Amino acid sequence: MNHMAHERMRLGQRGELLAAETLARHGFMVIARNWRCPAGEADLIAERGGEWYFFEVRTRRGAAHGLPEESLTPVKRARMEAVARHYLSDQSNAAELSWHLGFVAVALDAAGRLLRITLYPDLAGEPLLDSRQP
Repeated sequence: MNHMAHERMRLGQRGELLAAETLARHGFMVIARNWRCPAGEADLIAERGGEWYFFEVRTRRGAAHGLPEESLTPVKRARMEAVARHYLSDQSNAAELSWHLGFVAVALDAAGRLLRITLYPDLAGEPLLDSRQP
């Protein structure tokens, strides 16, 4: 693995860890990390209040690559839904389950310091939290 790919992987892992910690602080129980199926992968699967959440986590470092939110394309959304449906199909009470596609944006400065973590528990809704570090 080349250095750039290794750095990207480490950045992604750090973003997912920060996202999982933030979700836990807001009452979400993380059920699975990096859950894979033929349709793709869910970065974080969480449960809160009897509802399921399938989170995509995007981490960006520095301004050169744009906002994390800008990376969520219609194709990616469709893949997220396919993964969620695949996961839910394995649950015995899947028909009664309420579920959401969510997104966690992690923005770091060029030095790698956390600027903000924004939770979108549902892609169609408002963000839950925008924590900016000094």
